[in-house]
Amino acid sequence: MALYEHVFLARQDLAQAQVDQLAETATKIIEDNEGKVVKTETWGLRSLAYRIQKNRKAHFVMLEIDGPTSVVAELERQTAINEDVIRYMTVRVDEHEQGPSVMMRKGDRERRGRRDRDNNN
Repeated sequence: MALYEHVFLARQDLAQAQVDQLAETATKIIEDNEGKVVKTETWGLRSLAYRIQKNRKAHFVMLEIDGPTSVVAELERQTAINEDVIRYMTVRVDEHEQGPSVMMRKGDRERRGRRDRDNNN
């Protein structure tokens, strides 16, 4: 089976519970088509580089998938129909990253940097 990373951006006006529901729906689609979600990461509400459908921010979610190509086709078909998702992208990878993704580590670095600056003052 092939390995994929699927990232989608949900509208900014959704509650976190609704974003989690979107991730669960995507997981169900994958599992119904003989795929497996290895890891799910919610990167939170982040600013966009430019406006997309009048949204300045979006909720970012990443799914690491192990499954056949048909899983990705069905997932992308269902995601394109969903009005709450403003953008999505699926990329085939050679292997999944161990531990947290770069986006999650970036947030830890920023918090750690602020904490160090606050302690030095």
